[in-house]
Amino acid sequence: MADDLIFEWKGTDRTGKKITGETKGNNLTSAKLILRKQGINVKTIKKKSKPLFSFGNKITPADIALFTRQLATMMKAGVPLVQSFDIVAGGVENPAMRDLIKKISTEVSGGNNFAAAVSAQSSEYFDDLFCNLIEAGEQSGALETMLDRLATYKEKSEALKAKIKSAMNYPISVLVIAGIVTVILLVKVIPQFEMVFSSFGGELPQFTQMVVHASEFMQAWWLAILIGIGIVYFAYKQIHKTSQAFRDGQERLTLKLPVVGNIIDKSCVARFARTLSTTFAAGVPLVDALDSAAGASGNVVYKEAILKIKNEVSGGTQLNHAMRAADVFPSMVIQMVAIGEESGALDAMLDKSATYYEEMVDNAVDGLTSMIEPFIMAFLGIVVGGMMIAMYLPIFQMGGAMS
Repeated sequence: MADDLIFEWKGTDRTGKKITGETKGNNLTSAKLILRKQGINVKTIKKKSKPLFSFGNKITPADIALFTRQLATMMKAGVPLVQSFDIVAGGVENPAMRDLIKKISTEVSGGNNFAAAVSAQSSEYFDDLFCNLIEAGEQSGALETMLDRLATYKEKSEALKAKIKSAMNYPISVLVIAGIVTVILLVKVIPQFEMVFSSFGGELPQFTQMVVHASEFMQAWWLAILIGIGIVYFAYKQIHKTSQAFRDGQERLTLKLPVVGNIIDKSCVARFARTLSTTFAAGVPLVDALDSAAGASGNVVYKEAILKIKNEVSGGTQLNHAMRAADVFPSMVIQMVAIGEESGALDAMLDKSATYYEEMVDNAVDGLTSMIEPFIMAFLGIVVGGMMIAMYLPIFQMGGAMS
């Protein structure tokens, strides 16, 4: 069976309001029929042209966060759910995200509830936490409130992840650029100096000889080195994708790294507190909320600890005692949870803990960036400056000998 074509159309709805959109159909006639059944009076319709170049238009967690916030805003303004989907979809630039929203809209228009519609989509876009909270919102009749909480949760989670990524990406990108500059110097610049040195005669300084040998090695083996790096990179990606044990080992290792491990540790605590606060405030039972928190923790050490806590809480143990026994959470968070359990304000205490640790991550990332910058500058100065000194050293020596 051939894939449905996509048609762009303009028309009016049952109230006479002008609307535009896209729909799928086997041909122009079937597309018009589908729109007519939806109560749309089509004015113009044409087949959508495909872009010359397509780069996948992948749906990102940031797209889901923005969709949730826009939907929450629409529903708070009193716009019906299906109409909210159409309005939000109309303002989305990512075609893949627009198609996803329209799929959900079609499901809801066909009689399914919102929770069932998002559950039918890929778990890559809507995890169990998202689906469970939407279901809780629909059952309690407070979907707009739940969407607002979900949007806040998604926004804070994405902001936290973006902070950590920026802390990692900055030094990596600078070091990669430094590596590229070094290779260019070794392959292109130093051989020119070497040709000049060969006409001088005499023995080169030891430091210069070392750099020249490095240049000769790079010229002879640069292709093999490049292929080797590519093989290692793709092998790593493949193993990371297929081996859960490898991913778990990597996550355990990251917590032991100096400075960076501390940031990841705090971010896991913040994620745990934020997820548990959001789900528990939504009326989700604590045991189910812990399941969601385990999935959202972002590190296998915390996931295993939270699942252990869940089992103990299921057996009647208080949450703060189970957290203390897990031996991964800071004492401050455990004390806040204990106060929350005693006062009946567990969600509020968890929310304060999450906010506190999110701020700690922000400060730690800023501090890391400030600390790394001088080390990077020193590294660049030693590597690039060292090669320049090595090249000019023979000239300095010649000048000294002539004087």
